[in-house]
Parts: sequence; structure tokens; C-alpha cells
Amino acid sequence: MMQHKLCPTCGSERIRRVRRDYARTYRGKPYVVPQLVFHECANCGEQVFSAEAMRKIESCRPAVAATA
Repeated sequence: MMQHKLCPTCGSERIRRVRRDYARTYRGKPYVVPQLVFHECANCGEQVFSAEAMRKIESCRPAVAATA
């Protein structure tokens, strides 16, 4: 996973790697990605996802999970 030193949105150095459950909705259906690893800026809230994190999100999304 790439290490981010600066937030791409605000330029803050307060961007950190986090691991937590990521809850969202897709087309009105809630879903949770357990223990997702991504970077988040404590200054502006920007979330930066690696390709691996995006694959994990997509695999848990209701529309994709139903077709798998």
C-alpha cells in the first residue's frame, strides 16, 4: 500500500493510515466493508483508497456481490 505524506485535497500532513469498518449505501442498500485499510486526513476528512481497497469495497457492494 502506498504511504501518503500529504493530503491530496488540502495539503495537510495530518493524513494517516486507518483500518476500520467502512459503512456506506449503494442505490439505497446499506453495506459494510469490514476492516478496510485506507488513508484519511484528520484536517479535511479526505479519504484516499488504494486499488486493493477499491476492489474490497466493490466486492462488498450489493450490486456486485449479488452477481458474484
